[in-house]
Amino acid sequence: MVDTLTIIALIVTVGVAIILMFGIGTYTRGGEFNRRNANKIMRWRLAVQFVAVILIALVVYLRGNGG
Repeated sequence: MVDTLTIIALIVTVGVAIILMFGIGTYTRGGEFNRRNANKIMRWRLAVQFVAVILIALVVYLRGNGG
């Protein structure tokens, strides 16, 4: 059975993938938008990725302890 924390971790992980694809897309197109926003997009990805890693570690920890 899939619990709520696992679903949240999956949603956040998909969010990381979406932000990554958006960043790659803007990078390949280049232009003014990329010059202004490349670092912001990377910071957002890193922040969301940090949350995803914490949630995944928490899910693994709780599953290992019968939680």
